Amino acid sequence: MGKSDAERRAQFAAEAASVPSITKAEHRKRSRRSVLTGAAGVAAGVFGWRWIQGQEPDNNIPKVLRQTHEANEELWSSLYRPDALAPTFDQSASSMMRVNGRHGIRQEIELDQWSLEVFNNDDLLGTHELADFTSLPKVEMTVEHKCVEGWSHIVTWGGVRFSDFAAQYKDAMGSATHVALATPDEEFYVGLDLDSMMHSQTLLAFELQQEPLDQDHGAPLRLVTPLKYGTKQLKRIGTIRFVDSQPDDFWYERGYDYYAGL
Repeated sequence: MGKSDAERRAQFAAEAASVPSITKAEHRKRSRRSVLTGAAGVAAGVFGWRWIQGQEPDNNIPKVLRQTHEANEELWSSLYRPDALAPTFDQSASSMMRVNGRHGIRQEIELDQWSLEVFNNDDLLGTHELADFTSLPKVEMTVEHKCVEGWSHIVTWGGVRFSDFAAQYKDAMGSATHVALATPDEEFYVGLDLDSMMHSQTLLAFELQQEPLDQDHGAPLRLVTPLKYGTKQLKRIGTIRFVDSQPDDFWYERGYDYYAGL
């Protein structure tokens, strides 16, 4: 049987009486304190932001922010394990990925006239056509492509491991620590550490969703790796260069971190 109105009123009064209360003077005191604390926080934020903006620039961002990027890079590169694999998914979970970014591929090319050059620093080591890649052991992987803009997409790539392709140049790499890649027009270029490039999930891809790449997605050959953000995954590769120092990188020069690790 439910409570009567009188019983409910009595319970409500008892609960209300048990709630801590403060005087009007104490309430005003706390309100003033909250306003002053908030104002101090805003002032500190404005001062801090102006101080950051007044720092000496380093690759188009204040030096203190670049130092933060580099500290983050040092941390994540120290945790890198060459045997660790990024998560993979069932192919049924994948679908065609949106086109995002056209740097270096703004104009279509004649795919049958495409070729790729490989260098050790400035020395030409070889020139390749697409058949040189499709003749190598093909690998498919369904992984998550992640963008620095905050979105991600599960997609299936097909291609060859970079390490399988690079094996023919093992003796010519010398003391290389990084790999530089660029589009044929050199409008877009990236640099990656050699360890990440040699990882088993770093591919030179010529298929997307089990179909040949279209030009918007980087045909005939592009770089893909679930170890890095999409900013590193260069489309329409024109040159591959083994180098012994950190090479130029398009987005690094525009304020992003160099390592871009996941």
